Amino acid sequence: MTQFQTVMSGGNAAFIEGLYEAYLADPQSVDPEWRAYFDELRGGARETPHSPVQQAFYELGTQKRGGAAPVAAAPQGVSGAQQAAGALITAFRVYGHVSARTNPLKMRGLPAVPELTPEYYGLSDSDLGESVHDGMFRGPLRDVIGQLRETYCGAIGFEFTYLPAEERAWFQERVEAGRGQGQYTDAERRRLMVKLNAAEGLERYLHVKYVGQKRFSLEGGESFIPLLDRIIQQAGTFGVKETVIGMAHRGRLNVLVNIFGKKPSDLFAEFEGKKKISDDPDIAGDVKYHMGFSSDVRTPGGPMHLALAFNPSHLEIVSPVVHGSVRARQDRRGDTERKQVLPVTIHGDAAVSGQGVVMETLNLSRLRGFTTGGAIRIVINNQIGFTISDPRDTRSSRYCTDVAKIANAPVMHVSGDDPEAVAFAGDLALEYRQTFGKDVFIDLICFRRHGHNEADDPTMTQPIMYREIKAHPGTRALYARELEAQGVLQPGEGDALVESFRDRLDAGDAVVTEMENLEQSKLAVDWKEYLGTRWTDDTPTAVPQDRLTELGLKISQVPEGFQPHRGIARVLEARKAMSRGEQPLDWGMGEMLAYATLLVEGYSLRLDGQDSGRGTFVHRHAVLHDQNAQDPMSEEYLSLAHLSPDQGRVEVIDSTLSEEAVLAFEYGYSTSEPKALVAWEAQFGDFANGAQAVIDQFLSAGESKWQRLSGLTMLLPHGYEGAGPEHSSARLERYLQLCAQKNMQVVVPSSAAQIFHLLRRQVLRPYRKPLIVMTPKSLLRNKLAMSPLSDLAEGRFQEVIGDDTVQQARRVVVSSGKLHWELFEARNTDKEGHAGTALVRLEQLYPFPSGALKAELARHPGATVVWAQEEPENQGAWLMIWEDLEKALAPGQTLIHASRPRAASTAVGYASVHTKEQARVIASALGEPLTLDTVDAQVETIKEATAQA
Repeated sequence: MTQFQTVMSGGNAAFIEGLYEAYLADPQSVDPEWRAYFDELRGGARETPHSPVQQAFYELGTQKRGGAAPVAAAPQGVSGAQQAAGALITAFRVYGHVSARTNPLKMRGLPAVPELTPEYYGLSDSDLGESVHDGMFRGPLRDVIGQLRETYCGAIGFEFTYLPAEERAWFQERVEAGRGQGQYTDAERRRLMVKLNAAEGLERYLHVKYVGQKRFSLEGGESFIPLLDRIIQQAGTFGVKETVIGMAHRGRLNVLVNIFGKKPSDLFAEFEGKKKISDDPDIAGDVKYHMGFSSDVRTPGGPMHLALAFNPSHLEIVSPVVHGSVRARQDRRGDTERKQVLPVTIHGDAAVSGQGVVMETLNLSRLRGFTTGGAIRIVINNQIGFTISDPRDTRSSRYCTDVAKIANAPVMHVSGDDPEAVAFAGDLALEYRQTFGKDVFIDLICFRRHGHNEADDPTMTQPIMYREIKAHPGTRALYARELEAQGVLQPGEGDALVESFRDRLDAGDAVVTEMENLEQSKLAVDWKEYLGTRWTDDTPTAVPQDRLTELGLKISQVPEGFQPHRGIARVLEARKAMSRGEQPLDWGMGEMLAYATLLVEGYSLRLDGQDSGRGTFVHRHAVLHDQNAQDPMSEEYLSLAHLSPDQGRVEVIDSTLSEEAVLAFEYGYSTSEPKALVAWEAQFGDFANGAQAVIDQFLSAGESKWQRLSGLTMLLPHGYEGAGPEHSSARLERYLQLCAQKNMQVVVPSSAAQIFHLLRRQVLRPYRKPLIVMTPKSLLRNKLAMSPLSDLAEGRFQEVIGDDTVQQARRVVVSSGKLHWELFEARNTDKEGHAGTALVRLEQLYPFPSGALKAELARHPGATVVWAQEEPENQGAWLMIWEDLEKALAPGQTLIHASRPRAASTAVGYASVHTKEQARVIASALGEPLTLDTVDAQVETIKEATAQA
């Protein structure tokens, strides 16, 4: 038996089917050995009903539902028609979607699939008259083929045969029992019609009333509104209490009015430029098709809270934000089964295949730190991306939804011209999600009646497509005609619905009749206490020393029989000594105590990044691994989860290798859970540039545009240690450039006590702004950055730390982070020569602590003030804060700076060059002449310090 024949079994059916489908689409896409095998099976074998192709398909196709083993060979006496029935059934399940009538536009036609024809199996006309029976399909073979076409080649094309056996059998049973779509009551069909009428009615009303204004019309895809309405109403019967929706522009205004119940009068005021959110100069607002909304609606299963996420023009970037928000809501509800909060994300056909963040987000869907129990993903498939309509220019796959397969998610391609088929797809998607906790796609194939926006003329580039679109009567008219013919609507009632809806729009009142007025506290977080706060508001962050000792010992313990790595065992022993006050605390211990104290005070912690359990630079050790473990389920130990019975929720997650989707996820989480410390740690600080859209569009501007508060903390390792361009700078200057109107906090803490107080302050103080932390690398183990336990039991985070060792200094060097300690060591090597030099730490760069710095500089009248930074002159903080530094000077003081020269790269790649550059910065900052001897001396000092660290 060949290797190919060996895998022809029920357990591998999906694998073979997938390979064979790929082969049929493009023979070059499969392995040469498999290609040769399929070539041999197909070559000249179609004349006989007992061909190898037929037999292979028969063995795969006659599996019983539920995944039972296939029939090894055709039983004696079984007719060719009966054998062909099994092969045909399998073929329709696998390839039926290719020939499904899902496209409202006929310009492309339907591809031919030979495997779906009786001729492929060598059947004669007399064979087609034979009676066959297989599962739900029975009767003359001719009729069975008709049943198969009705089921798998109708208005819905199903892709599910690659699912695991249980899910495949579940899907197959529901599809075949419903013959591809549902049977709806007259009341349900009328509701579909009413929503379809509302969808078209709003678009036409706006088109006439606000000529040429951008609204990103839904016309051509109106079935999306009854689909979304159906999902929401049915979700209530499945126990869903909240639905969070994310979408870009297309159809957004329609969703706001016809799903969320936004008053048309409010929307019209926005079109007319009459509605302004606030007179506050710090509130910029946003265009109407970016705005979010929330409301409460009635469903057959009870009240439901709806939330539409705010969205920038970066299309798919909102998807991970939605998932983060959903995860936070599920966690707050204690919804461990993830059934009560439903994420629904709406995509464009060009964007879902073109934007990498879609793949990143799908990859999160089954990960333990990010799963939300699956999302319903709806693609409004206009078959055109901006001005492109040819799939050859938009994707390399057959469908725009082929990315779904990385999450093993089923896909339903459905014609937007068949509202009942659309509703059936929605029902099936919702039930699948609630049953299996996985993503599911609905590819709503429709068209776009107008251009990308209403000022765009699509006929310039797509004359053929738009000739057909112009002649299309519209889905509402087609469905009204059908319902009137069947007596569901009275003659002329469809037109009456149009007039009635137009009257309601003229009145300006909400058109959604299921609105609820529920107590806000039962549905969402109350953010009132976080509004109107200031960064100068002081909150005590110190913790009694006996409590610190108690918690420090707890986080340093492991369960009996648990064997940590020998290196970590030494760290834990050192931490016990730190907890008892026998030695100063290093950075990792200060950070861990911040987390522990917050947790026992009832706050939650969510920390993730690509190596956050251990810490990229091996300093945190929050998640330990048993070196002798036999069971992967018991290998990990998170001491922070074992502090007290009533502590807050804690998750420390090693994330997937993603920045954009993961950071967006955490932003979404932070906007829905203010009582948690939500932190994302970059592997190296500059890796955050892979998530720049999240930083630019959400973190820095979300409050100004949308009044959306977030306390997300970003931990960005930063420091020049000679590791090269991509491992030195966290691009501090980029964050400072985005700072304005008190929108973010940017800090560079320099000691264990400072990180302890800073992290606690971020949660305890009701000031919810993103916190950007330049965290250290070599400084993590620098003894100078350690702090006594008493510094955590007293004090607070200090924005400015002065130098009490020098009075009335002639030179004051202001710096941040690691550089301060290098300056400290350099000064101490020549105490007499630098007796008049004071070293001041600027720990917070924004909001700039002008008062504290001014008070410190006033202690040194007439001094030369030096801003020192490791970064090149055109990077780092200098260009962004020099005006603030100048304003803080006392009379008679002058300001200069010391830095690396301007550079295109963040850092040099050669360690020897780096060391000399660093020595020059230090010498320049301290006012030493830049002689060769001076630089060489500084080089030796830096080398020695680096070796100790």
